[in-house]
Amino acid sequence: MDSRYVRRRVARRARRHLRALAGGGVLLAVSVVMIVGARLTRGFTSDLLLNLGASVVLAALSYMIFDPIFEEARTARVEEHERFDLESFITVVRDTAWSVRILDTWTILLEDRHRARTLDAMRAALAQGAQVRVLLLDPDSAAAQQRAEELQRRHINVAGQIMDNLRHLHDFRELLPTDLRGGLQVNVYDASPSIQLYQWDGRALISFFPIGKVSFDVPQLEVDMASPWGRFVDGRFEELWDQQEHLRPLDAYWRLPVTLTHWDGTEDTFTVPYVSWDNTHVYIDGTGRLANSLADYSLLGPGAAAGDAEPFAVSTIWPPRRTGAAPQVFDLNRLADQQNPSHTEVVGLFARKYGGYPQAAWHEAYLLQLLPRQVGRPPEGQAVEPAV
Repeated sequence: MDSRYVRRRVARRARRHLRALAGGGVLLAVSVVMIVGARLTRGFTSDLLLNLGASVVLAALSYMIFDPIFEEARTARVEEHERFDLESFITVVRDTAWSVRILDTWTILLEDRHRARTLDAMRAALAQGAQVRVLLLDPDSAAAQQRAEELQRRHINVAGQIMDNLRHLHDFRELLPTDLRGGLQVNVYDASPSIQLYQWDGRALISFFPIGKVSFDVPQLEVDMASPWGRFVDGRFEELWDQQEHLRPLDAYWRLPVTLTHWDGTEDTFTVPYVSWDNTHVYIDGTGRLANSLADYSLLGPGAAAGDAEPFAVSTIWPPRRTGAAPQVFDLNRLADQQNPSHTEVVGLFARKYGGYPQAAWHEAYLLQLLPRQVGRPPEGQAVEPAV
């Protein structure tokens, strides 16, 4: 559970108990005054003050004992909403001071008509010191494909919706002031989604993923994060967030770090745009600095023989969500239309993921396939074509 949330929850409970003690103390003081007044007077006034004083003592004790219990009961109350009220959520996010968490397949908050207000609200929350954490389904995962099959009748492109969300979140983060960027954390997960969570401070909207329906079109439960429901969804979110084997941070989703080792042993490391086909075939954009380095690689230095250089190769960690994995060595194969998938099809993957990236005409895009190098011999049936 978020440590700041725990501290605030403890502080809120302490303030509640102090309020009960203070209120009870005032009532006890009043009762003492009445009882003392009863001893100093006679007749009807004495009896009245004595009875009122005794009643106030009972009221004070009841208040101190039962107010915390009633407060816990109010906390455990669950409110049901017919569907996800995004306007209300955007409003409360703007006023959030310590924690916003979103767990979903993709979120309608980043669709065209809601995006500007959502990002403005997130920026306001970040400026107030809030931490914003977003978990979306990995668009390349089998879970995303399964969710697409569940929504087949709705004709929803699940992977495309997620990619749009991630592209807008990436652009938003790049435009944030440097001191606010650390407060926004975005990951994609490849586990099967089970719940939807939209949390602001100590409250949250939760729902489950129905078959054939999107989760924001079904009833939502508004819960307190200190309630059993709140603790349950909090645990599910943190469980996913901590499963590094199943997560890709936004940076790892956006760019793949690759290292090119030159013939003389020197290395160049780049982060390049990439896509995968069926999560097995990996393609990178070979333009820019990588193309220049490949050209330098092919130009042997003084005193070097032509056989000194091995075929072009790079090393990287795949899949990028693996933590602590050793880098693999990959041969580079230039992609052509005669291959399957074709250059045109892979260009389509890049266009879907990156939008207008790169600026060059797509039919001229220099795309390279990463082929795991087999020790002692080049990959069968694959010719490594040098960069030009």
